[in-house]
Amino acid sequence: MNLYQDIHTAQVQGKSLLAILIDPDKFVAEYAFAKAYLEKTPSQTTHFLVGGSSDASQHIEAVVRILKELSALPVILFPGDYTQITPEADGILFLSLLSGRNPEYLIGQQVKGASHIQKSNLEVIPTGYILIDGDKETAVQRVSNTLPIPQNDITSIVHTALAGQYLGKKCIYLEAGSGAKTPVSLPIIKAVREAIDLPLIVGGGIRSQKTMQHAYEAGATMVVIGTAFEEDRWDT
Repeated sequence: MNLYQDIHTAQVQGKSLLAILIDPDKFVAEYAFAKAYLEKTPSQTTHFLVGGSSDASQHIEAVVRILKELSALPVILFPGDYTQITPEADGILFLSLLSGRNPEYLIGQQVKGASHIQKSNLEVIPTGYILIDGDKETAVQRVSNTLPIPQNDITSIVHTALAGQYLGKKCIYLEAGSGAKTPVSLPIIKAVREAIDLPLIVGGGIRSQKTMQHAYEAGATMVVIGTAFEEDRWDT
């Protein structure tokens, strides 16, 4: 399995990828619950992301295992910190919070997690993570103690994405935050798409098929949805 190659190929070919983000604290790693949860996810789902900003380390391994038992889709870690790394998954988005200036989330957590990853067979996907204001204080903002970039500051967002590309990141992730009231705007997605050559991941506040489709049309390679399913608010 070559996760990054598949994502990059989708970007080059203009294909749309859909990842369901699962917060281990809100997912019961039991057969009946997991089966019912997976049955309600869209048929076009291509990946599962597992992780969260809260202390979910004790649940990560069990959640990944049951996802692997019930689905053939790739399971990629989306860790809130280094304790959420488990070798049970297929890969990991090795995130660096480029929008903030807290060294702990620029490089500190990455250093702490490096030896864990080295001992695993996880495919590592270096990812530039950019937090964008979604009209709600998010868990990412609180935990990282950083401020999101305002949606009207498209220039800063584009320059941050470009810096991520020049630093060698393989993907750029535009994040409005879990449960965001406002998703990343289409002009932002379009501007970043035009500026970078990398696969573009967009998440936060996407609650409908229509909003998801608009994100793809603006240039998103992969759309990530999570809260809409946790709260049964996905609008088809």
